[in-house]
Amino acid sequence: MKNPSTRPSGRLRRHLLLAVGLACATVPTWAQTASGFPSKPVRLVVPFPAGGGTDNMARALADSLSKMWGQTVIVDNKAGAGTVVGNDFVSKSAPDGLTLLLNTSAVAIVPGLNPRLPYSVETGLTAVTTLGHAPNVAVVRPDSPIRSASDFLAQVRAQPGRFTYGSAGNGTSTHLAAELLKTTAKVFVIHVPYRGATPAMTDLMGGQIDLAFGTLPSVAPYLANGKLRALAVTSATRSALLPDVPTFAESGLSGYAAPVWYGIFVAGGTPAPLVQQLYQSIQRAADSEEFRKRIRAEGLTLTLDPPAAADGLYRADIAKWKKVIQVQSIKVD
Repeated sequence: MKNPSTRPSGRLRRHLLLAVGLACATVPTWAQTASGFPSKPVRLVVPFPAGGGTDNMARALADSLSKMWGQTVIVDNKAGAGTVVGNDFVSKSAPDGLTLLLNTSAVAIVPGLNPRLPYSVETGLTAVTTLGHAPNVAVVRPDSPIRSASDFLAQVRAQPGRFTYGSAGNGTSTHLAAELLKTTAKVFVIHVPYRGATPAMTDLMGGQIDLAFGTLPSVAPYLANGKLRALAVTSATRSALLPDVPTFAESGLSGYAAPVWYGIFVAGGTPAPLVQQLYQSIQRAADSEEFRKRIRAEGLTLTLDPPAAADGLYRADIAKWKKVIQVQSIKVD
């Protein structure tokens, strides 16, 4: 007795060939043209107004990517609602790698400040890479009786509510860095929000507040001319640009870290191989001297974390800042 044939019938073979054809037809465009990506102009969304430091960084990166890809990279400023407008636009774009977002760590702060975001915090955005990290800096007047970060912590513990600090505004990284310090150290310091770093520094120098938290670029000129004195940086390690200034962790606040970081994001659901390809492109583009110049101007240390690490940082910071915002009952203006 002959064994039944294991070959499919003619009709079944036709169905199998049709199925294979349909499957091939649905392979994402990026996979069909991976070697030629991108085949269309790319949009780089900046959720801040044109002309600022983040915008300048984005334009330097766009120029480098455009030269490398042989495709136009358009910088599109979509400011508003504490970066929510730009975040939302990118989250709702096609997951094809043709729409990128360059944002700061503000992208991880807004979910705690706004529980009703127009995009999903869990699935709306995926990180491609971090571009760099920088500290905020706690500064005082040169004649301040607060001589060091450890001295500051001792004095605010001894006199709760006696000291005031200024920031660039409610919900900014400078505000959150100080509130995390208060939460970690279990101290009470009165927050005085300003509309930007300059008025905060002006009032600090004028004696209206006791200290201030500022970004490195915003305080650097005052440190250079001796009008302000740095107590500590908010990063986990010292800044190469301020090597003599200790961290708060070194000053007795173990586990405290609140750096500012910049990163590139795409819409959630973008295929992992494409995210990896974008990461590799940005790595090469970051060799541009103009881009590195812009990184330095923002007080950043170039990092270029891979996608998994960058996305892990993004999601860990969302949880961290939500907790601080809840504990300190922080509200935006």
